[in-house]
Amino acid sequence: MSETQQPPHHSTLSYPLAAPAALQPPEEWPDLRQRCPVAPVTLPSGDRAALLTRYADVRLALSDPRLSRDGLARPDAARITAGEAGSIFDSPMARALNAEGHDRWRRMVGKWFTAKRMRALVPRIEAMTDRLVDDMLEHGQPADLLRHLAFPLPVYVICDMLGVPESDRDDFKTWSDTFLNLTKYSAADMQAAHRDFGTYMAALVEEKRRDPQDDLISELITATDGEGRPMSDLALAATGQALLLAGHETTAGFITTMAAVLLADRERWERLLGDRSLIRSAVEEVLRYEPYTGFGMLRYVHEDTEVPSGTVLTRGTTVVCSMAAANRDADAFEGADDVDLARTPNPHLAFGAGPHSCLGQPLARTEMQTVLAVLLRRLPTLDLAVDPARLCRVEGLITTPLRELPVSW
Repeated sequence: MSETQQPPHHSTLSYPLAAPAALQPPEEWPDLRQRCPVAPVTLPSGDRAALLTRYADVRLALSDPRLSRDGLARPDAARITAGEAGSIFDSPMARALNAEGHDRWRRMVGKWFTAKRMRALVPRIEAMTDRLVDDMLEHGQPADLLRHLAFPLPVYVICDMLGVPESDRDDFKTWSDTFLNLTKYSAADMQAAHRDFGTYMAALVEEKRRDPQDDLISELITATDGEGRPMSDLALAATGQALLLAGHETTAGFITTMAAVLLADRERWERLLGDRSLIRSAVEEVLRYEPYTGFGMLRYVHEDTEVPSGTVLTRGTTVVCSMAAANRDADAFEGADDVDLARTPNPHLAFGAGPHSCLGQPLARTEMQTVLAVLLRRLPTLDLAVDPARLCRVEGLITTPLRELPVSW
């Protein structure tokens, strides 16, 4: 990284950055984008990395092949947490997927995440959402929208897609929590979680091989690539792990924050009640506006690369791409700190960019749009049961979801 730029007050920042409130971004973002768009930071492990906060820099870092996720298992790459053996980038799951070849794996799995398949899922997601709303109404108000709806729904949906029994979702929550937590678990805990989760998924693959059903795992068992090669059993199990992780905690956080942002200003909710055609663009705007989408994406610099802000990222640097900060860049979005429910186009980076962008983003969008439509239909008087300033995020998780979202109706 170029030595000409320094963060405010010429100090190395500790990362992740703290935010003043759950629905507000870190106060350092504007200053960093203006004065130090490539800032040296210290990760929870104690390792140094470079934080990118400008839209153009982040987009390039996520898309340029000179920066990749593949190098994050190298000995000189910065670790998020102490205990390199527990790193998710060097886990058995990651090694199994890397062995398949990233492009080949995405082509085989990506066939499932088509617009047609997502549309076909809407009635089932809608029915699941209606049942969860029924349970929340029976519970009475105030109720925690996270616990009653936003958390269980993505688990139901992804388990349904993969053919994972719903009775196993509590085990998955424990594993997911371990993988995504930055400080709570030791390297031994993470190794045990990877082992147990891998054993579970391997058994599920064998079960689907004996008795295939109408689900993604069963389909992938018989699928082949362009050369007629099937996916290995290790990769099948790792695929289930990766999709369960990606389809659970992150989407639950998106749904919760979506409701919080829309209800924090009553005019936003009322506008949607008056014009349901805005649901799709409103979801995209919440994804852009979401003030703290978590840790961001890491990239390893394989050769010196100049980013649009003019800084040269030197070979061997680990880069933290803050998509959330980039999504508030006024050079990329007019009125970047305002919510515009009709904003279009909206080329936000909430799901990343380039070859490693989130494979499951069509599913996350479908879930968010469906949930919002059901809530507007079933609970038009939905409102926050607490002052937005009192909302809190779960510290120490890569995805930093809200701790709870008390609502009334």
